[in-house]
Amino acid sequence: MMDQLASGGEPALAAWVGNSRQITSVVRIPGDASSRKYYRVQADGSSYILMHMEPFEQQGMNLPFVEVQRHLASAGIDVPAILDIEPARGFMLLEDLGDVTLLRKLQDVANPEVERHLYERVIDSLVEMHVNASPARKPGAIAGYGMRFDFEKLMWEVNFAIEHFYEQHLKRKVSDADRKVLHEGFGEICTVLANEPLVFTHRDFHSRNVMVTGGKNGQERLVMIDFQDARLGPAQYDLASLLKDSYYQLEEAQIDRLIDYAIARTEALSGTRLDRTHYRYIFDLMSIQRNFKAIGSFASFQNKRGDATYLKYIGNTFENIRRTLLRHPRYARLREVLFHHYYF
Repeated sequence: MMDQLASGGEPALAAWVGNSRQITSVVRIPGDASSRKYYRVQADGSSYILMHMEPFEQQGMNLPFVEVQRHLASAGIDVPAILDIEPARGFMLLEDLGDVTLLRKLQDVANPEVERHLYERVIDSLVEMHVNASPARKPGAIAGYGMRFDFEKLMWEVNFAIEHFYEQHLKRKVSDADRKVLHEGFGEICTVLANEPLVFTHRDFHSRNVMVTGGKNGQERLVMIDFQDARLGPAQYDLASLLKDSYYQLEEAQIDRLIDYAIARTEALSGTRLDRTHYRYIFDLMSIQRNFKAIGSFASFQNKRGDATYLKYIGNTFENIRRTLLRHPRYARLREVLFHHYYF
């Protein structure tokens, strides 16, 4: 069996896993938008996921994925268990959570009520992370606490999207006047967002980064993955990523109910009363910035490495921006310029 694995092009991988386990199969499985590779390993009658990345010997156990996994797990957040690690060769063995993402699970929901209850359980985990894994409740010295969505970071993402989507992907010539509108409009939005209270944010919390797997007593686990880029930011950053998802479109009435639920859960867990009007306003501004950033990322995958996989989600993402901006006449000029260069 080891010879067959070696001939498949991953001899070092097979040798490392097989050093302490009797392997029966190794199968490459689809990964995320990063350069990491994933394999499902059957060994000793159990199934594991092996993640292969660039060697991280210098970072070792301080690798962001490992550090954030420890941080979240110690705060009671359900994340995949790390079973073994080999920094010198870039190997990490994780528990196998299966293949059902939240996105796939949503394909089978029978009605809006079932959909809402599923999202409420995900929001429970999200709020627990924001409250229990943030500096106020869990002080520490992890790298994520030293990074934040400040004005510079938020505007960098905006400019990245302008460059990669409008200029490189669509080949648009953005005039100085239009660029001024974009910078002033997003500059105002990012200024407001940068002044919000900070919590520990996942940073990429959407329906493809929650795994649905078997749990105890018939209750499915909802497990956060792909959390290595976590940093401090507004609580609405993650909520906007989840409810204004590029991959799954929720009805506006459903989004409203789920925002109310998130507010109620945050108040209950934190013991702090929230201004609902202000919370929703920040949610809208965060949705605009976060979705525009996602469009830039999707275009950059094509521009940088020829991966067109995510381009099909740009339409949904722009629709999220359009619907949100229509509620805020103050940003009418920003909406006009954004969509002029997109549609025309």
